[in-house]
Amino acid sequence: MTILEKVISSFSRLPGIGRKSASRIVYFLLKSDAAFVESFSRGIRELREKIKACSVCGNYTEIDPCNICTDTSREKSKICVVEQPKDIHPIELTKEYTGFYHVLMGVISPIEGIGPKDLTIGKLLSRIKNENIKEIIIATNPTVEGETTALYLVNQLKPFNIKITRLALGLPLGGDLEYADSITLGRALKGRNEI
Repeated sequence: MTILEKVISSFSRLPGIGRKSASRIVYFLLKSDAAFVESFSRGIRELREKIKACSVCGNYTEIDPCNICTDTSREKSKICVVEQPKDIHPIELTKEYTGFYHVLMGVISPIEGIGPKDLTIGKLLSRIKNENIKEIIIATNPTVEGETTALYLVNQLKPFNIKITRLALGLPLGGDLEYADSITLGRALKGRNEI
């Protein structure tokens, strides 16, 4: 396999990038100036070297704890539970939510062999015990796995006697938070319901 074929193959492994798109990207990089290609490759290297999971919430960050967890102006009594770090950004764009986050790092999916112990649910329960949390907002995606995870969380959280809410309808079934526009996501946050 040639270097060209290897790089095209690598790009085609990215989500949403097929072989044709990967090929276009590689040929674009070959025609680009050396400074751009060097900056691009340095950025990819730095992603792996400098970005890590926040020790508190699980969000990707360069500093630990992350900027959100160290922001003293945020509501300390609320935690919004999301599936992946990428789900935090669209919620932040709404400017409707000012509490903290907790990233599960996935969802319960028996088909894929992912159970509750594979997620950061234990860490979430510890945070609730050790912090003065009054509300948990469950913001898992409206998929079968997201709903299963939400129901499991509700059962685990009931003994804490805190307010448990779920994002309101308005997000499409089977959709992902990262693709929701900020208006729809903002309405879903405003209209969340207690479970």
